Amino acid sequence: MSKEVDAAPRRLNPAESWLMLEHELRELLPFDTDRPPLRVVEGGAVRVGESRISLDVVVEQYENGMTPEDMVRAYDTLVLADVYAVVAYYLRHRDEVRVYLKRREGEAETLRAKIVAERPRISREELLVRRSAALNANAPTSQ
Repeated sequence: MSKEVDAAPRRLNPAESWLMLEHELRELLPFDTDRPPLRVVEGGAVRVGESRISLDVVVEQYENGMTPEDMVRAYDTLVLADVYAVVAYYLRHRDEVRVYLKRREGEAETLRAKIVAERPRISREELLVRRSAALNANAPTSQ
């Protein structure tokens, strides 16, 4: 008596089926999270994509009701997908972003105070005196 060889493929149990499906889907749709399109520039500011627009601006505009489409229209160097990605990042990491924004506000205030301390405000009268002196120095002399 000869053994018959079963040519039918082996049936997968549900767990094996799920793993196969997950593997196929991961190849089809990369689920790995992309890094947000943010970069740190000299001075510690965080910029969006390749633009000079800061994370601060995008968050502020978003919080004021501006849509990503509005932002792209207002700031033509922004890319729509980048703005959506940055808004999604902000929504997922609000606390961390708010800490960053608070730190930036503190740095800005410190810089403002330093500028004011180093360059005291000049009165209008002093500016007029300087202007008059400069005009007189550059005026042609008559002989």
